[in-house]
Amino acid sequence: MAADPFDLNLRHLRALLYIAEKGSITAAADSVSLSQPALTQGLAKLERQFGYTMFERRSGGMVPTPMGAIVIERTRAALDHLSHATKGLSAVFQYPERLMTMTQLQAFLALVEAGGFAAAAQSSGMSQTAVHRAVGDLEHMIGGQLVERRGRAVWLNQSGKRLARGARLAVAEIIAAVADLGFDSGGEQIAFGALPLSRPYLVPTAMAHMANSHPHAAFKVLEGSWRELVEPLRDGEIDMIVGALRPFEIADLYQMPLYEDRLVIAAGSRHPLAGVAEPTLEQLASYRWIVPPANSPLREQWQRLFDGAPLPPTPVECGSVMIIGRLLTEGDFLTLLSPDQVALQIRSGLLTQIGAPLEHSRRVMGITTRRSWRPTATQHHFLECLEQVATVMRSSTAQPEQRGTGWV
Repeated sequence: MAADPFDLNLRHLRALLYIAEKGSITAAADSVSLSQPALTQGLAKLERQFGYTMFERRSGGMVPTPMGAIVIERTRAALDHLSHATKGLSAVFQYPERLMTMTQLQAFLALVEAGGFAAAAQSSGMSQTAVHRAVGDLEHMIGGQLVERRGRAVWLNQSGKRLARGARLAVAEIIAAVADLGFDSGGEQIAFGALPLSRPYLVPTAMAHMANSHPHAAFKVLEGSWRELVEPLRDGEIDMIVGALRPFEIADLYQMPLYEDRLVIAAGSRHPLAGVAEPTLEQLASYRWIVPPANSPLREQWQRLFDGAPLPPTPVECGSVMIIGRLLTEGDFLTLLSPDQVALQIRSGLLTQIGAPLEHSRRVMGITTRRSWRPTATQHHFLECLEQVATVMRSSTAQPEQRGTGWV
């Protein structure tokens, strides 16, 4: 099959659902407004593109083959995403998604990614005229604008954002169908976001395990805070976020816990408090602190540490572990971090841990995904790699710098 999902015909894909439901090409043809010969040809083309027979012809009707069932299930999810995105969006058509084509979605998503018609044409291989026409056709279907034109740049309005999310998730389901069928076009991409606490050990260790067992797998990793990554997750740009879980339920997202993390107080190895087993709050408050950005979970943990006590001086607000590490080695600063974030520096003798890990600072680390997301076999294996690394972290009683690896 061609690796490009935009080569497929949306109407033909929708027809698969009706054939499976009704067990007949004739009945399905009426549902998608195609003649029986046209739908027969369309099904044959889909079977050539996917490389598998979709249905078995039996006396009682047409029954999906195992491979056909995979495509049908993913197609149903894809069309559900489009339907949800366009529900109530159009003032012209009741079901605008049934009129859309893959070419129109390709042009629109290219425009969304590129931010301009010229760049969208270049990235998609279409002419600017074709991109303009495709986006215009989509706007006609909903009876309103999807993008706002500002010079050569374009911006998505609320309708455009809704459609972009639905289209991206729909395309992701078709790509997943190709992966589920076992096609290898050079490596399936695993796209995820990494929160700060997952970057030093959990994520790279799991990626290394995955690379060893699945050398053709590819990775797309976005770094950022929760606020920066949650919308790319919902939009389908990434499929999971790895790091500290939110302490509350989220309607459209699923959170899978892996292990608990406890914070430590870190300082330069020559700090006056180095070697003090149980520093008092008065001692801790007598030194300058590097604090996390305001309104972050880590900042809340720091404030809880001094709850009811005078706050120490905080001349530096910073979220970069690299900058923080350098400042700690150059002065008498203190800071609050996850053990994994400073394990290498502690092991090398540049930094030290002050006192024991803080009992009140337990945070649950895990994986956040969309509730509607169903991983492919390759993605599922990466989830297993993350779980395996977490199992080691849960069972290890040693500090991170003693985990027995070459890095931390």
